[in-house]
Amino acid sequence: MTQQVPSYIRKLVVQVDETRREMGRDVDPPTRRALAMAVIANPYAGRYAENLDELITIGEQLGGLLGERCVQALGITPGQAQSYGKAAIVGEAGELEHAAAILHPKLGAPLRKAVEKGAALVPSAKKQGGVGCAVDVPLGHKDAAFVRSHFDAIEARVGDAPRADEIVVAVAVTDSGRPLPRIGGLQVHEIKGEDGLR
Repeated sequence: MTQQVPSYIRKLVVQVDETRREMGRDVDPPTRRALAMAVIANPYAGRYAENLDELITIGEQLGGLLGERCVQALGITPGQAQSYGKAAIVGEAGELEHAAAILHPKLGAPLRKAVEKGAALVPSAKKQGGVGCAVDVPLGHKDAAFVRSHFDAIEARVGDAPRADEIVVAVAVTDSGRPLPRIGGLQVHEIKGEDGLR
């Protein structure tokens, strides 16, 4: 069930990247990566605040909303999601700690629920920048960090954001690893999913 979109969101962007051929070879099934981004008002823009609870709460809300949007965009069930990642870009009137408040304390739990399980840490990135700034959202397998075929990243960018008093929050989910992976390591069918590593 899709969550209601909170009023602090100015814009939602959802896209799917699908690779069908690589180096002259068919990728079958195609590898697909979904990216959902929310452009939000930064309640702490332009001022120092010791307590960042408002952003922590926003992160919790966005983890579920953006995770669900990715799963829906891929047209899969939550259990079919394979890897995930998160990132944020803070506008000029904010600070890097504002991105950390959104991404780290509470965003992970609802994202894990949206993709079913998620035993592994959610890879993350954060930066500060102006309108049109991009960030690479790192990706890793949701249940086993040692699965090399799923080490990847996808670029997140919104053309008119973040404005000085905004934050772009991005979540990425895949239904596969990289196209034509062949560097060995733990394979998806070998995952135990107990410790988040293997």
